[in-house]
Amino acid sequence: MERTATGSRVYGIRAFALLSSIGLGAGAAALFLQFGAADGYQQVDGVRGALVFITTFWLAWGAMQSVVGLLFAAPAPPLRNDPITARTVILMPVYNEDPAIVFARVAAMDEAIAQLELTDKFDFAILSDTQDPQLAAEEERWFVRLWQDRRQDRRKAEGQPARLFYRRRTRNVGRKAGNIQDFFERSGAQYDFALILDADSLMDAATIAEMVRRMQAAPRLGLLQTLPRVTGAGSRFGRAMQFAAGFYSPVFAQGQAAMQGTTGPFWGHNALVRVRAFAASCALPELSGPPPFGGHILSHDYVEAALLARAGWTVRVDPDLDGSYEEGPENMVDFAKRDRRWCQGNLQHARVFPAPGLKPWSRFVFFQGMLSYIVPLFWLLFLAANLYASATAPEPDFFPEPFQLFPVFPSDQTSKAVGVAVGVFGLLVLPKVLILIDATLRGRVRGFGSTILAARGLVRELFMSSVNAPILLMWQTRAVLQVFGGRDGGWPAQTRGDGRLTFSEAAAAGWWIQIWGAAMVGLTYTFAPELMLWVLPVGVPLLIAPFVIWATSHPSQASVFLTPEEHSLPPIIARHRQVMTRWGKASEAVDRDETAPAAQLSA
Repeated sequence: MERTATGSRVYGIRAFALLSSIGLGAGAAALFLQFGAADGYQQVDGVRGALVFITTFWLAWGAMQSVVGLLFAAPAPPLRNDPITARTVILMPVYNEDPAIVFARVAAMDEAIAQLELTDKFDFAILSDTQDPQLAAEEERWFVRLWQDRRQDRRKAEGQPARLFYRRRTRNVGRKAGNIQDFFERSGAQYDFALILDADSLMDAATIAEMVRRMQAAPRLGLLQTLPRVTGAGSRFGRAMQFAAGFYSPVFAQGQAAMQGTTGPFWGHNALVRVRAFAASCALPELSGPPPFGGHILSHDYVEAALLARAGWTVRVDPDLDGSYEEGPENMVDFAKRDRRWCQGNLQHARVFPAPGLKPWSRFVFFQGMLSYIVPLFWLLFLAANLYASATAPEPDFFPEPFQLFPVFPSDQTSKAVGVAVGVFGLLVLPKVLILIDATLRGRVRGFGSTILAARGLVRELFMSSVNAPILLMWQTRAVLQVFGGRDGGWPAQTRGDGRLTFSEAAAAGWWIQIWGAAMVGLTYTFAPELMLWVLPVGVPLLIAPFVIWATSHPSQASVFLTPEEHSLPPIIARHRQVMTRWGKASEAVDRDETAPAAQLSA
């Protein structure tokens, strides 16, 4: 039986979250208007009130997702033990990656599946879009190494059909989405399901098998998304992100699952799709006009989820599925590069938003994704409006009437502004504190060492995110302006490794942010010195942006930001490390006399 929330429950949860967010935004705007109009109402006060409403609504909407996750999370379903009858292909798209590390992930997952005696139900297909000929030759060499390694492990199963495939496209039309679509058109008919991964993905075999069983039991389930955990981080920036993903994200994902119902998310990887449904529903158009708003759709995953839902298929996220892993950026520069592509892709959804037949929630998801990148502009406009309002505020008139004997003092509404500031801070902090309390009560905190260690990680993550946020806001603002200005950011390859930056590299990336910080502080000091204390929490991180970028790219102590995957190493991650060790001890020169069958290695 298909496990989905009832429509009335989903609509009720959506209404609760949306109306609460609107109410909090309106309340903050009303308080701020009282403060702004204390010296006489001006048009700029209306602008500031509108900006307070938009920015507070956005913060409240994010907070409400965690509240919904805590209040309305569906209980985890029991694990299934049905026999697996479906044929599944595990797709590993690669683009200019280190082939040894990537193919070792395939070997680790293949070994784990073999231990469950399910090798006859799964195939692996490495789909390369690598354009560098030298790196492409390395991929072919390492695929032979992978094939030899797995062949030796299956000598007792001699005669079984080959299960490892490699194919490289010389033209990466449509990028990752086009690569997967091309595979489905050529070979998809052989499979019932496809597990879509990224080059940095790892998934436990038991998790993969459970996903297949759940999809077998739900005939209308078109896509099943897991919640990947970030692993392998070593830098201060990476470990803070890893901790946040492990500690907060499960609750936020539960909130998303409760609100989205059958119109859930697709994050592009670590998800199982029904091949027939995906192939029939998710062929992506090439948008008219040049990039950034035309051309191939960059943030294809949201669109594919919307197209599946439009065709009547269920799209679902199951946060209870453990054993799903990925890696994250190790420094702020790499994060900003990836975020630049996401920014262009999300803003590109303005072209998809009016497509006929889409579910209302799918359109709301597109709106939400676009707003997530436009909101930083509103924050900067709010700062500029406050500076303008303070610089142009009229001098107080204590004797507004002729021959007035006693002065009239303006009403002090400072408490209203303080109340708004406290409320905004509460929207940022309260959800994290509630998650800590919930994790302590449920025992989930043990995976993070203890309640004390988790609380320490929460405080440090909150401090780091507060310092990093203004810098990332500037990068996001620049990205939005570049997209609106017609500049295409392309699809740069992911940067792997420890991510450590030299100070000169950090300065090259952050000098312009430093200039904007100096301008902000200087203008505030000159024209509105009474706002200086309010501006410094934003201005100081901008002034020291190169130092922050440099310092956060360097290694962090292992005891800081401890996560469950470090507290108890997952078997699939340990297996991947074992494969890498085994391959590292072997000669890098692959025996060219023994090559993989031509059916498996094709260009």
